[in-house]
Amino acid sequence: MADYFTHFSCLLDVRTAANAARALEIYENGVLADDPDHPLAFGLAVSIDEARGGTVLWLHDEERGDPECVIAFVVLCAEAFDLNGLWGFQYANSCSRPRLDAYGGGAHLIDLGARKSIGWVSTHEWLTIALDGGDPDA
Repeated sequence: MADYFTHFSCLLDVRTAANAARALEIYENGVLADDPDHPLAFGLAVSIDEARGGTVLWLHDEERGDPECVIAFVVLCAEAFDLNGLWGFQYANSCSRPRLDAYGGGAHLIDLGARKSIGWVSTHEWLTIALDGGDPDA
């Protein structure tokens, strides 16, 4: 039996140390909006990066990550701290055993001011479309 993994590691600047402390509370109490039984902590780990002045959060996986949890958490922080601008992250998919569809990755782009994901790419989907003769960039 194969184990599947999603890995990511990224930073989010929430501007102040007080915001960073509050962000940890949001993380501990947050859930996916469309699944209240899915705590954000099931899909990512969050800590304060003291080396960057205590205003930056380190978001990463703990063995198996969930990009949807990252997006939900970042949107909650954007709303709580009135963050603006574009922010994004990349992720990698891997597997404990060789599988044809188990490797790849992607990226998500979030408009913090609009509080939503505005774009994403999946390498698996991109390649599938291109190999089928379609325009993967359409």
